[in-house]
Amino acid sequence: MFKRLAFSLAGGLLLSTAVAAEVASNYSVVLLTENYPPYNMAINGKNFAQDDTIDGIAADIVREMFKRAEVNYSLTLRFPWDRIYKLALEKPGYGVFSTTRLPEREQSFKWVGPISSDDWVMLAKGDSQISLSNLDEAKQYKVGAYKGDATAEFLSQQGLTPITALRDQENAKKLQNGQLDLWATGDPAGRYLAKQEGITGLKTVLRFKRSELYLALNKEVPDEVVQKLQRALDQMRAEGYVDETIENYR
Repeated sequence: MFKRLAFSLAGGLLLSTAVAAEVASNYSVVLLTENYPPYNMAINGKNFAQDDTIDGIAADIVREMFKRAEVNYSLTLRFPWDRIYKLALEKPGYGVFSTTRLPEREQSFKWVGPISSDDWVMLAKGDSQISLSNLDEAKQYKVGAYKGDATAEFLSQQGLTPITALRDQENAKKLQNGQLDLWATGDPAGRYLAKQEGITGLKTVLRFKRSELYLALNKEVPDEVVQKLQRALDQMRAEGYVDETIENYR
């Protein structure tokens, strides 16, 4: 009787594992991303791209992760961020990256990551006399941020009123021409974006938060799929693949 029970349990476990593997291999995720260099970006610099015409640290890591996990996907870069974030939030089978895993977002998605890290900083023009020791001191200045981004949300929660732009590159231009005193952005993302606009020499006046970037999946995505992706990413990190990919974009 005990042997029969043991065989029954073992058989059930094998069947469950096989079913989980089949669910993951037959599932397809619609992945959405945005232009947020150097993490994800269109090769041609435009605001629409698909599959192999999308480049960047996170894009490379996510592709490899799905390949190793043997999960099907399609990848599209679109604009604006608010729109693709809402699609991932509402549509089963959708996912969005790269985004920050905030406490207020925790229950809204299933998460895979971290893919990479992105410090939050206040940038100023190279000749600026502004000096900050904390965020409260930034309240007296005109601070630019990216609309719908976690950085802008965080600043609002801290009592600041950021001036938001639809494209983070716009903040670099506004900072350069004096429309902004400070630019709240990611590091190295902000400097990368500014350089694309021909703007260099910006200086960091405050480093106020360390942020980790994730893939956020709609809550209807099966747990088996999420787990396979996370295992693949963990293996990639252990092998040094993640660090090597980040170094390729420095």
